[in-house]
Amino acid sequence: MARKELQGRDNWQTESGPGGKAGVAEQNLYEVFRQAFVGTDYRISDHPTDLKHLYESVQLSEETLAQIFNPDAATMRNAQRRGWGVSPDFSITNIKTGKILFGEIKRQDGWVEGKDPSAGRGNAHERMCKLFTPGLMKAYRQIGNITDPEILPFWVVLEGDITRDPKRNREIAFWFDEFDKNFFMWRPGMSSDELVEHFNKYLKPYLD
Repeated sequence: MARKELQGRDNWQTESGPGGKAGVAEQNLYEVFRQAFVGTDYRISDHPTDLKHLYESVQLSEETLAQIFNPDAATMRNAQRRGWGVSPDFSITNIKTGKILFGEIKRQDGWVEGKDPSAGRGNAHERMCKLFTPGLMKAYRQIGNITDPEILPFWVVLEGDITRDPKRNREIAFWFDEFDKNFFMWRPGMSSDELVEHFNKYLKPYLD
């Protein structure tokens, strides 16, 4: 479906950083779903802004306000100009129902053949733990209108050697527990069809 699975994703094996592993991986995921969604009611968005100003309206207690820095209103507005909130890597929207599934892409090294266990010491995967916080989970459900308790309101796609790391696979499986359909290990050699099939089978029904 996606031009020989985008050349088998071989061109994703460059170094991380600007224009490197993470950036190239994200771009390819977007392209896979842009092609898959042609002629459908589904759209993928790159870094959606639905939650860009999420924290700005949070009301703090008088006790807390008395103990923190409180700039004047103009200074506060200027500081918040770029947004106090979160920016997911992508979102998938059913434009007919208006439901939104927010998504994160986590690419990380890992312990595999020929490497020491320390190769899996990265913490990119740990940053997705913010998604499990009560406040953010509530906001994702309210904004995306995915309220079914059988599924989480977000999807995490993991790439790189972490997807074959024996420790990280167990760690991530433990974190997600029975919500194992809310993450996908896009392992080397897997096709783009398998990624789209996972979405269609396990997540798409909750957007209908």
